Parts: sequence; C-alpha cells; structure tokens
Amino acid sequence: MPATTKPRGLRDGRSRRVFLVVNAVLLILLSAVVIYPFVNIVAQAFSSEGYITTGQVNVVPRGFNLTTFHVVLGDPMFWLNYRNTVVYTTVATLIALTLTTTYAYALSKPRLKGRTFFVGIAVLTMFFNGGLIPNYVLISHLHMRNSIWAIVIPNAISVFNLLVMKSFFENLPSELEEAASIDGVSTYGMFFRIVLPLSKAVIATMVLFYAVAFWNSWFTAYLYMDDPQRYPVTVYLRNLIAGASQVEGAGDAITQVAANVQAVTMLLTILPIVCLYPFIQRYFVSGVMLGAVKQ
Repeated sequence: MPATTKPRGLRDGRSRRVFLVVNAVLLILLSAVVIYPFVNIVAQAFSSEGYITTGQVNVVPRGFNLTTFHVVLGDPMFWLNYRNTVVYTTVATLIALTLTTTYAYALSKPRLKGRTFFVGIAVLTMFFNGGLIPNYVLISHLHMRNSIWAIVIPNAISVFNLLVMKSFFENLPSELEEAASIDGVSTYGMFFRIVLPLSKAVIATMVLFYAVAFWNSWFTAYLYMDDPQRYPVTVYLRNLIAGASQVEGAGDAITQVAANVQAVTMLLTILPIVCLYPFIQRYFVSGVMLGAVKQ
C-alpha cells in the first residue's frame, strides 16, 4: 500500500462528517423555507394595513393591530360555525377511522375471498369518480343537503390511508393472532384486543390525516349547505375574505380588515391543528413508515 494512502476508516469518518454538515445545512434551509410563510402570516395578522400593503411586514409585526381579531371574534356566527367545525371534524374522523381500520384489516387477510376484487374497487376510486354534478344530484336525492352527512359520508374513506393501514396490518406478526385463535379468541376479539393496541402509531397518523382534511375542507360544505348557521368555520372565513376584498373606502376599520383578513383567517383556521400536532408527532413518522414499507 503506498505511504500516501489514507486509512479507509479515516476517509469514511471524514466523508461522514462532510455528509452530516451538508445534510444539516440543507435541513436548516428547508426548515426556514417551510417556517417562513407561517411566521409571515402571524406577523401580518397583527400588523396594520399600511405596512402590509407596502410590503414592510416580514417576520415581525409592524403597527400592532387587533382590529381584525375584534371583528372576527366578536361575531357570534363565527363561534357557531367554529363549533360546527369541531363537531363535523370529530364525527367525520371517528367514522372515517372506523371504516378505514375495519376495511383495511379485512383486506390484509390473504384468506379473504375476493380480496383482489375489493382492493381493485378501492384503488379504482383513486383514478375515477362520479363527477361534481352526479355527486350533487345523489346527495340531493338522499336528502343529505344541509346536514352533517353531506360532509361525512362522501369522504368517509381515503384510499391512500386505507392502503397505508392495510400494509401496516399485513406487517403484524401472524403468530400473535394464531396464538390468540388457539386460546379461543374470536375475530373481533383479536381485532380489538390485539391488533388495535399494536396499531397506535398508524392510528394516530390516520387521525392526523383525517382531522386535518376535514378541518380544512370548505368546498363540500359550500356546495351542499345553504344555511349559514350550519356552515363550518372555513366557509365563514372564506365568505369573510370574499366580502372584505370587495369593500373599499369604507373607513379605517374596514380597510384594516380588508388588508390583513386573509392572514387572520388562516391563523385562526390552522391554530387547532398546530396545537394538536405536538401530541401525536411522535407517532407520525413511525406510523407512516411502518404502513408504507413492507418488511
């Protein structure tokens, strides 16, 4: 070996340090790019109209202003619609989680007759759907307009979530269920007493996926609901943005609302999800990886 050749371990150690430094720098830059829009929205929510329209607000509020918060939070309809969103999201998430877990558990069993057919039916809906007008006609004929079921039923199962959970169930050790079967545990007993307790990570991930989707959804309610008292808060905020954008020269208070109403509405909408995420974040990565990678 030539005298100038460096030991392999030294080269590998130096390469690893270079990789770690480059990786850390890239992750920091990526995090800054992701976090900046959120910080900017918060800054605009507490800034005055003049500073926002002239582009002087970046990460620190300028001309501290709470007018928009007073307008939005002082409206009883806001709190009514906010309560509707909490109810819709809770009920829809519970129903979606129940249907997804049971359907995925059944599909994960190779002995299920017609398993390929049922998987194909689910996957088919990822590429084709009935279309907006047929769905509207169907919801109307089922008398679900202006009700929670117009939001819950059409979106009860996400095929992506179904396939992730199916893969997770397939990766569970079959010996556990075989031992439980020998002990006389029924199929439902195995599902509730063995499978679900071992699936906390993927279930927490599915709760996050479904809750975020239902919480942020507005078009379904906007399409199927005519009663403002049944609107979710996203529709209320959407109407507030649309109304504020059409008001010009109506006084300082209205002008300030029109300038930063979008920032305030976005902040109020995402706040509950931001508060929920830290409690289930530790399950998130493991839940997705266990469900998406077949071991």
